[in-house]
Amino acid sequence: MKKATPAPTYTSIFSQTVCRLAETDLKIVAVTAAMPDGTGLNKFQKLYPERFYDVGIAEQHAVTFSAAMRLNGLKPAVAIYSTFLQRAYDQLIHDVAIQKIPLALFLDRSGLVGADGPTHHGIFDMSYLRCIPGFHIMAPKDENELQHMVFTALNCEKLVAVRFPRGEGLGVALDSQLKMLPLGKSEKLIQHIDPEVCIWAAGSCVVPALSAAKELRAKGIACEVVNARFIKPLDTEALIKDAMRVKLIVSVEEGSVVGGLGAALLEALAINNISIPVLNLGIPDEFIEHGNQNRLREYANIDEKGIVSEVRKRMDKIKAKFVPKKLVPVGTVAPAAGASKNLDSIPPIRH
Repeated sequence: MKKATPAPTYTSIFSQTVCRLAETDLKIVAVTAAMPDGTGLNKFQKLYPERFYDVGIAEQHAVTFSAAMRLNGLKPAVAIYSTFLQRAYDQLIHDVAIQKIPLALFLDRSGLVGADGPTHHGIFDMSYLRCIPGFHIMAPKDENELQHMVFTALNCEKLVAVRFPRGEGLGVALDSQLKMLPLGKSEKLIQHIDPEVCIWAAGSCVVPALSAAKELRAKGIACEVVNARFIKPLDTEALIKDAMRVKLIVSVEEGSVVGGLGAALLEALAINNISIPVLNLGIPDEFIEHGNQNRLREYANIDEKGIVSEVRKRMDKIKAKFVPKKLVPVGTVAPAAGASKNLDSIPPIRH
């Protein structure tokens, strides 16, 4: 039996898109920190060697160097693994964000990376970037959306980080024309007339959320799904509308639950004085060991099975709270604890 052709990796789609854009936009340059093969920029290096910069194992320099090039009219595509960008945190704040420099950062290996272990999991980027003023953080649901995010990041004149996972994409068709995505706008993927639950999912968690919603529907729970697209700025307007229609908001992300998408939802709801149960699914507040990506996602309850299970448990608790208590008829007095249940001798209350 002939083996099916594997889908392209997210890394290869990123590389392909940057090379395509650089063909007509001569201002685009590529920067990496000793990872030309890992980030896919070795293809860019071969096509445009005079516009390619490998600064070595010096992520701090990569960020500041790219910021300077951006100030001088170039458009750097800065490709660094999510976990390694942590080394340049001071530069991101002082040399880029405070200066309001519209730099495009591409964070490969975001999320759980598998056998490389706890030092390489890219699970903190949403948390450590979200608190920096001016940052726009995007996460694509598939490789087609990734190519549009690459185009948007390099042309929107904002400080942007696009995070994408390690490994193969979904094998979806790629649009021939690239387009700008509306900044800070989510995408409703499943909608119901009378929903009970709305799942806000980011990046690699969107597809499991879609599958989980279908399973929940089969079990009698009408569930909507939103592709968040932007962790920051959050689509607060859409979130508020969803919160007004459902009994439970759920966030699903392949990143730390501390400070990530789920935290952003909670903050937005609190700021707008909206009280609703919220279930945050993501990487728990611990360092995750090495292992198969799918097994690690199962451990974190961000796969289809985990989402279904956690949503059902939370919905059971919500419904149990609203089970009507046995009402005492008007004109009678409920017996005190331990008292006789015979109320015949108790006169009715006079009004």
